[in-house]
Amino acid sequence: MKPTPGMETNQVKKRNFFKMPHTFVIIIFFIFFAALLTYLLPAGEFERVKDEATGQTLVVENTFKSVEQSPVSILDIPLAIVHGLVGAADVVFFIFIIGGVFQIINSTGTIEAVAARVGKAFVNKGLIIIPIFLILFSVGGFTMGMSAEVMAFVPIGIVIARSLGYDAITGTAMVMLGAASGFTAGLLNPFNVGIAQAIAELPMFSGMWLRAILLVTLLFSTSLYIIRYARKVKKDPTTSLVYDLEKEENRGEIDLSALPAVKVTHILTILSVIAGFGVLIWGVSSKGWWMEELAAFFLSLGIIVGFLSKYGPSKIASEFVKGASAITFGAFIVGIAKGVVVVLEQGYVIDSVVNGLAATIGQLPASVQVLGMYTFQNILNIFITSGTGQAATTMPVLVPLSDLINITRQTTVLIFQLGDGLSNIMLPTSAMLMGSLAVSKIKYNRWIRFMWPLFLIWFSIGAVFVLIAHGISY
Repeated sequence: MKPTPGMETNQVKKRNFFKMPHTFVIIIFFIFFAALLTYLLPAGEFERVKDEATGQTLVVENTFKSVEQSPVSILDIPLAIVHGLVGAADVVFFIFIIGGVFQIINSTGTIEAVAARVGKAFVNKGLIIIPIFLILFSVGGFTMGMSAEVMAFVPIGIVIARSLGYDAITGTAMVMLGAASGFTAGLLNPFNVGIAQAIAELPMFSGMWLRAILLVTLLFSTSLYIIRYARKVKKDPTTSLVYDLEKEENRGEIDLSALPAVKVTHILTILSVIAGFGVLIWGVSSKGWWMEELAAFFLSLGIIVGFLSKYGPSKIASEFVKGASAITFGAFIVGIAKGVVVVLEQGYVIDSVVNGLAATIGQLPASVQVLGMYTFQNILNIFITSGTGQAATTMPVLVPLSDLINITRQTTVLIFQLGDGLSNIMLPTSAMLMGSLAVSKIKYNRWIRFMWPLFLIWFSIGAVFVLIAHGISY
């Protein structure tokens, strides 16, 4: 029977009913909920002392005391959001500068050219191309925080994969999962580890050795998983999860010469970025660089890369503004999420929340404590996929909580970054995933069939690393 217009309208309404709200809406809801808590929870605070050796401000155990109730009204919420933006100004502007600089680097075409060059060089080497591409894009993940941007490089991965007799899932996976592994491990990622460590008052990018081992473990397990699938597809193309897509898309000879070539400007860009990150590591480890110094460093790096790529001042400026504009969401969400903390602090209930959680969680075995925090972060990522927003929302609570239940702050940062990064390869709210699937024409349900066993492997790896970190007082 032909559906009536009214029936069509009802069907559309049903499809849209469960649409996930915008992240800003979710954060604003948290702010209102925080304001409600200032009426429901007893106000209180801990004594805090500054550790002269580390520079960290620590909560003093067993010093919680009640104070006068200071509820935050609904009329105070807009001002709390503004205070949050002002209080997080250093992080907000750092993100804007990072976004602008990475756009300058991206606009040079260096990443595309290097990926194409690597692909053409190893196109006859078979399965070795898979770990090479994973490693290559992991560098973008753990340095520039490459996430949604990876969708621009998925077509290159698919072209290379199909030329070797594999399918679109193989090509998409060896690009996207490389970036996801690097982003999650976050060795030098300013967007997850950098911001979380700033909130936790830890030296920027400290504890890199364990995150490096985590990166190698993720890349190794991912490489084996994709290779196993690719071998099966090459042996019998009908076993491909996207066999119908391959019959439709893979119609003729693939021209690898059409991929971009590496130019002198690309080589200069690579050398300047490598040298730049060497300077970054030196500055952070030896000179104690923080947000202001790091922002100035990245700004200088962007200008240098621009001039080496033969950009004029106006071209550099326009690309910078383009990149800063593209990351407005990530920058603003930090300030808005800070509003949650502002409300809880103004109402003197943030310590009440921490004290209540500590009293509850503190009775549990240590392994359950860290695994519970780890699971909580993974669940929260369903609602707040932005790493910067998640850091600004949860770290102000997790840091004092970890102090009270004797979990190191470095372990807390590790829990946060794993919870923020791992599930992005599965969630339909992930811009990186959905953008890459749109470019590759892979249906979401087909990707989930491919991905869910690897996600369970990743989740288990994360749990093991969290337990190790806690066991060694990381």
